[in-house]
Amino acid sequence: MLGLPEGHVTAVPGLSRKAQLRALGNGVCPAQAEAAVRLLLARAGLLLAA
Repeated sequence: MLGLPEGHVTAVPGLSRKAQLRALGNGVCPAQAEAAVRLLLARAGLLLAA
């Protein structure tokens, strides 16, 4: 959901799981927010075609 290529963080040698999560941070929030807004707009009948 982040839109990053596969292995962007996980393929880094020696990077622990904790360090991987720290490196990603809250990067997923914008994509989740966009999905939520699109869902709400669609339910309200206000979603414009892209």
